[in-house]
Amino acid sequence: MELGLQNKVAIITGSSKGIGYEVALQLVKEGANVVLSARGEKQLRVAAASIKEATGKEVLVVPTDVAKEKECKNLIDKTVEHYGKIDILVNNAGTASANPFEIVSSELWQADIDLKVFGAVHCSKFAVPHMRKEGGGAIINLTAVLAKTPPASSLPTTVSRAAGLALTKAMSKDLGKDNIRVNAVCIGLIRSDQIEKRWKAEAPELSWEAYSKQIGESIPLGRIGDTVEAANVILFLASSAASYVTGTTVNIDGGSGHAL
Repeated sequence: MELGLQNKVAIITGSSKGIGYEVALQLVKEGANVVLSARGEKQLRVAAASIKEATGKEVLVVPTDVAKEKECKNLIDKTVEHYGKIDILVNNAGTASANPFEIVSSELWQADIDLKVFGAVHCSKFAVPHMRKEGGGAIINLTAVLAKTPPASSLPTTVSRAAGLALTKAMSKDLGKDNIRVNAVCIGLIRSDQIEKRWKAEAPELSWEAYSKQIGESIPLGRIGDTVEAANVILFLASSAASYVTGTTVNIDGGSGHAL
């Protein structure tokens, strides 16, 4: 399948590691021009060097705290200054914050919403005019499968992630006339630094494959997902192959979610 990503310009927030890094790597392999963004410049530089080693191609690095509107604007401005346009925005920045309702402070609520909701709002707001000039674009918001069916002690993450789903649908309605497609992916259990630390702490005697199967007993596909499996879906949604797909959500969870 031809994805049509050659020479597209893509920004991925939270791309110094994990799914964001994998999306960036796969986009570069498809011929896209990529901007890496996260709060930590040192880790971003490591990620950029890793991508260059794997592909031979340079990427633009723009350290950004997406919880701050001015830094979101700077990210978009630097991208357009360097590449001349924006075609794809992957709003991936975020952290896990799961607590019982009664112990979540007002400060934690605000910080989580600023990062996960307003980060996507502000980056999208500044990117949309540039996409419109190009005749269209693709925005992919990363959220969590638990946003659809929040369990106990999952706050504030599940609330801010659920807001991301509503944001996706509303944006798709407003921006469809400009050929700007807005979709979301709901992430389940995907291999990450956090999960690898848990593996090494809980069962260092097991191989990753054995640990993945053990943890994945409650997942229909029987294992933890890999970052490239998430990246493949995100690239599809960003590509011309998904030219008639907008306002939808795809679960990347091995079937573990309890909602469509």
